[in-house]
Amino acid sequence: MIYAGDFRKGITFEIDGQPHVVLDFQHVKPGKGAAFVRTKHKNILTGAIKEESFNPDAKYPKAHIETKTMTYLYSDGELYYFMDPETYDQIPITAELVEDAMKYLRENDEATIKFYKDNPFLVEAPNFVDLLVVDTEPGVKGDTATNVTKAATVETGAVIQVPIFIEEGERIQIDTRSGEYLGRSK
Repeated sequence: MIYAGDFRKGITFEIDGQPHVVLDFQHVKPGKGAAFVRTKHKNILTGAIKEESFNPDAKYPKAHIETKTMTYLYSDGELYYFMDPETYDQIPITAELVEDAMKYLRENDEATIKFYKDNPFLVEAPNFVDLLVVDTEPGVKGDTATNVTKAATVETGAVIQVPIFIEEGERIQIDTRSGEYLGRSK
């Protein structure tokens, strides 16, 4: 159990059986009346954000979120299979949970998977990935205006905006959090 008075950024707790994470908090001690804790918290499963005030003496169960690094194996069209490298257990995950991460994951790549009560609820690709450009328009010689970009498709199927000098067959580094081109791979 955790007291509302102990809320800090990143603390996970349960309300009505749903896990929440504290995004922002403020301890308020008005001149008149009792103190309270004003928080902004996010439902981990649904993504809904709510602002709410709590009595500092109110107790809530702590939500235990487990994070594992797992290896992406394959997809059968409906489910995506990941393996725990320590136990070799394979778990299937639905397309809705993995769609953002799959833009940057190839078979045998590692992903971070978060679990709540042994159920996966979030799949994240590594922050930075190196991928092969498989399709892009050729650059036009003399087109040297600053920051000219073009679309490039990488081996996972994601379309990334890249500088005009990038060609098919090159490996590029991508920031998966923003989908931005960072540079050529070394």
